[in-house]
Formats: sequence, structure tokens, C-alpha cells
Amino acid sequence: MPFENRPNRSTEVVLVGRSNVGKSTLMRELTGHKFDTGGKPGVTRQPNHFDWNGPDFMFTDLPGFGFMSGVEEGRREQIKTDVVRYVEENADQILAGVLVVDGKAVIDIIDRHHERGNIPHDVEMFQFLQEIDVDPIVAVNKMDKVDDEDERLDELCDRLGLFPPWQQWQETICPISAKRGNIETLETALGDRFHEVKRDDLLQFVS
Repeated sequence: MPFENRPNRSTEVVLVGRSNVGKSTLMRELTGHKFDTGGKPGVTRQPNHFDWNGPDFMFTDLPGFGFMSGVEEGRREQIKTDVVRYVEENADQILAGVLVVDGKAVIDIIDRHHERGNIPHDVEMFQFLQEIDVDPIVAVNKMDKVDDEDERLDELCDRLGLFPPWQQWQETICPISAKRGNIETLETALGDRFHEVKRDDLLQFVS
């Protein structure tokens, strides 16, 4: 059964998001450990945990949800259900839920779902994290491919129910480019979270 072999850690940061937004690449940048990545959506089908022998802490890259090439709809829905259940069951241990989105495509995807009368997955996950008291951080990935960065991030804030300009949400909205190793904004936001909950011992993982 999926999602059963969670390491015995009481403190965790989870990465969630659609397939093919770069979660595994971001996980590699955060941990220095290589994980399976690929251009084909749905490479990650099980949680990838990276934990340390000493500190009671781990990063977890959860499988992507949404469209996956070659994966039937029933299986896609099961993966999403498993992701939601994992986050919900471990909410007390999760210091931050990092929602990873594709900065270049996210606005079009959200708007397309709205036009069809559906709640977009990204918005739904953001609201879900808020509802279960897991403070969401939105890692807006692939920003190296975006020309109008401020405009795009303002639009994203608007879609998520945050009042623009995005600069007032820098503990929540973090433009990054994981493939290029530019994740400083996310590391700063995570460091602030660790400090807020008096876990300065974890700052070593984001510095």
C-alpha cells in the first residue's frame, strides 16, 4: 500500500503540487540528495523522504497530482486522495506545507479550471493547507522563464485570495528557479518558520 513507510520523525516539511512542476528538483536543492526527476509527469508515485540520523526532522516530496501522461484518471484521483490523507494525518508534525507551482503556467491553468466551473487543484491545495493549520508557502518555480515577474506574482496572489502586491507576502510567496539552484527566497521563508516555532536547530537545513 502507498504512503505507509513514513520514517519516525516528529518534525517535517512537505512539498506538494501538480505533476511536473519541479518538486523533485527542488527537493534535491534543499537536501543535496538526488531524486528521480524527469520531463514526464508523474515520475514520483511514492513519497520521497529525506531524513537525518541526528535531528528529528525530514523533508518529504509527495507525489504530484493532476494530469499525468499515461496514468488513468482513477489512479490520478487515488494519488491525490493519498496526498491529502498524508498531509491531514501528519498535520501536527508538519512545520510548513510548500506548494510548488510552475510560475510560467500556473495562472493559465487556474483560469482554465475556473472557466470550466472547477476549483483549480493549486487553489484547492492552498486552501486545504490553511484549513488544517499547516501554513502554506508557495514556491513559484521556473521563474527564470517568466519575463513579467511582478505582474505574474501579483496575479497569483489574486487567484489565491491574497491581496497584491506580492511583496507583502514574502513569507508566503517565494519566486524560485530550482533547476538553476536559485531557492534563496524559499530558504528564507522556511528559516523564518523554524525560528517562529523556536526550532533554530533546523536553520542548518536552509542555510
